[in-house]
Amino acid sequence: MTTNKRSLLLWACTTALVSILATSFAGVYNSHTHIPAPHNEMEARILKVLEDMLQNQQAEMWNVPPEDGRLLRLLTEATGAMHVVEIGTSNGYSSIWFCLALRSTGGKLTTYEIDPHRASLARKNFERAGVSSMVRLVEGDAHKEVTKLKKPIDILFLDADPSGYVDYLSKLLPLLRPGGLIVTHNTTDLSSQMQDYLKAITTNPDLETIFLHQQGRGVGVTLKKRSVSSSE
Repeated sequence: MTTNKRSLLLWACTTALVSILATSFAGVYNSHTHIPAPHNEMEARILKVLEDMLQNQQAEMWNVPPEDGRLLRLLTEATGAMHVVEIGTSNGYSSIWFCLALRSTGGKLTTYEIDPHRASLARKNFERAGVSSMVRLVEGDAHKEVTKLKKPIDILFLDADPSGYVDYLSKLLPLLRPGGLIVTHNTTDLSSQMQDYLKAITTNPDLETIFLHQQGRGVGVTLKKRSVSSSE
């Protein structure tokens, strides 16, 4: 098969897969079962805290919706992530979704929050959910604090300060392992605030990006491609 034919086939397969994913995710969460059935007693405890946060803290915190939280958990567990970095802890809602997966992988979460009140509330929620030992919450300006990171990153989640995403990408992409993911929230409703970032993740030949949940706030999933030797 020639290189051009191979490229065309790959493009067609990728386009079809993206279409299937987008269609599937568009309707999969229209039932009342937005919180999954617990796998065990510890998971039941965590899910109960998530449900309580959804009912009693969601409005003032503008957290990810449950369907996006479930996506975070799925991606983290499926990739066997050992180190997740989150920009924008808020009250810890999305962090706890990550922890559901990290319980299985044995990994840890590093999360950043600039607001002291939200950081305090997140710590209390981590304690309630029994996941404090999996989380390192860094309080302060993430643009400055992330420069102290040295450990490789498996998943980077961006959910704060959309206009600053290019800066986070520049600072943290070198730490993202090949095959790692960048998950970006609000790519639909706040897209006007992250145009430079969206251009960066969709034009860089070392990255592959798809967009999910576009009927809601929007989630971008970006793969850092592995290096492979070229061959016919």
